[in-house]
Formats: sequence, C-alpha cells, structure tokens
Amino acid sequence: MDSRSNAATVFLADAGWGAADRVFLAGDASDRRYERVRLANKTAVLMDAPPGKGDDPADFIAIGAHLNALGLSAPQILAKDLAQGFLLIEDLGDFLFARLVAEEPQREAELYAAATDVLLHLQSQPPPQMLGDLRAEGWAQAAGFALEWYRRAIAGDAGDVKGFTEILTRLIKVHADGPRVFILRDYHAENLLWLPDRTGIARVGLLDFQLGQLGQPAYDLVSLLQDARRDVSQATEAAMIARFRGEDAPNEAFSASYATIGAQRALRILGIFTRLCLVAGKGQYLALIPRVWAQLQRNLAHPALADLAEFCAFYLPAPTPEALERIRAQCGTNLTR
Repeated sequence: MDSRSNAATVFLADAGWGAADRVFLAGDASDRRYERVRLANKTAVLMDAPPGKGDDPADFIAIGAHLNALGLSAPQILAKDLAQGFLLIEDLGDFLFARLVAEEPQREAELYAAATDVLLHLQSQPPPQMLGDLRAEGWAQAAGFALEWYRRAIAGDAGDVKGFTEILTRLIKVHADGPRVFILRDYHAENLLWLPDRTGIARVGLLDFQLGQLGQPAYDLVSLLQDARRDVSQATEAAMIARFRGEDAPNEAFSASYATIGAQRALRILGIFTRLCLVAGKGQYLALIPRVWAQLQRNLAHPALADLAEFCAFYLPAPTPEALERIRAQCGTNLTR
C-alpha cells in the first residue's frame, strides 16, 4: 500500500468508515481520483485531491454549499481533511448522463432539457462572492494553448501567438464580453447524474464544479452541447439553444456569442488534450481531438468569426492520423513544462 492510499485509510477510519470496502470509481484529467466506499448498506465517495496538484477541495465545499442553497444537487460533505486533500462526499449514484444516453438515446432531449434548466436557474441567481473573472484578453490567452501545445507538437513552433490573441480578444469583446454569470466550466454529460427520486432541477446531480468562476452566459451551454467526449445530436443542440435563450429572443447576437465561446473553448481543449499527452503521458485524450476539431470548424463557420477562421486555417494543422501520431510519439516527454 503506497503512502497516499495509507493516508486515505487513516482518513476513512477517523471518519468512521475504517471497515468500508473500497472500489476505484473514476479518475479525470487532473490528479484527482475517486473511490466508492461501502459500509454495510450505505455508500459514500472518497475524493482524493493531492495538495499542490491543482484543484482545492475547499473550493468544492464552498461552491457545493452555494449550489445546494439554490435548490440544486451537489454532493453533501460527510467528512473532510483539507490539509491532506481528502473529502468523503455523498454518493449520488451511477446514472451518469453519458451512460444513460448511450443506453437510451431517446432520452437525450429529456436529460439535456433538465440540464439546461439547471443553467437557467443558476444564472438567474446572484453568484458566490470572490470568484475569478477573466477579461477578454485572458480568455483569448487561455485559448492560446492550441498554438502553444497542439500546433507546437505537430509543427515544431507556436506560430503567431500575438496575432491570435489580438484577433480572439477583439471577437470576445464584440460578441461575448457582456454581463458575467456564475459558470461551472466543466458542465457536460460525464459530470451530470440523473437522480430520479428527486424533483425539478434537483434531479440533476452536479460534479466537478470546483473551478467555477464568473464567465459568459453561453459558456456552460457550449460545454454541455459541444461535448468533447460525446456527440450531441444537432436537433438536441438546436432545441436547447432555443430553450436557453427563449423562443422569442433575438438569435443573431446569441448565435455570434455561442460561436465565439465555442471556438474559444474548442481551441483551449485542443491544447489541453495535447498537453495531457506530452506532460502527463495521458495519450487517451488524443482520440477526442478529431471531435473537438469538428466542433471548432462549425464555430469558425459563423460569419462573425471570419478573421479567426482564416487565421486557424493558416496556423492550425488538421488532426490527421499522421499529425496525431506525431503528438503520440512525444507522450510523456515534456514533463518539465
């Protein structure tokens, strides 16, 4: 048993779960991992977030409390050791949206409507205090991962990062820099759970929200509907956009905002998935890049993004099998960055 697992055992014992069975539940792109613990007829989830490796469990607690106060369904906290990065949280079950839709595709619209209603409710309420709020240039710089990691891994250099930042900053200022709302950032089908025993918006269980911040109203909707891990049907995407903005609301401005945020997010994810391979040796994320690339191209097709589309066509190589293999050959070789 390694030292981290031993520390988790001590934490569980102190919380009264020392005799519980432990089964690996999930890991993600960060260093967090989750185990389901079972003691007699009750279960809980152990969150293991090593200190200094990224996300702070204290943020999970604070944001979760805010979400629950709004009548939403974040896991309750059963025990905590913030110094060591351990939380014992409520087990919301196994009905992940991604799994349910894969097994019952006809339920996609129903589930996504519930998830969209959660966003409408969340954004109608005052956000928590002291959240981060990036300026337009900060959002553009975050998308620069596409050049600094994805392009560099394929072409050997980052290209015109300054020109890219200037173009995307301008587009965000024009189309997506209005009033801020509370965004959860990783709002997609693998972080949402269906809770059939609850009612209304509480039927959607929420996970992985600790990086929540202030952002654009369209951001979490883009995260939900342009999912890097699964294809959402075009009919569902169109219906949820209409549900979110209101059937009678003007579409032109929202369409440009949605495409701008969609492009920003897709560009950043291209870089993140490449970085996960190069730095963390997580080559499995490369298989998701073609879907993200296709989403990027759809967003760039919006007339408002013509300048960015021209830039990307020149500087960003398509993720051909040869290009992805070039990245894969470098997996785990960039551990110092």
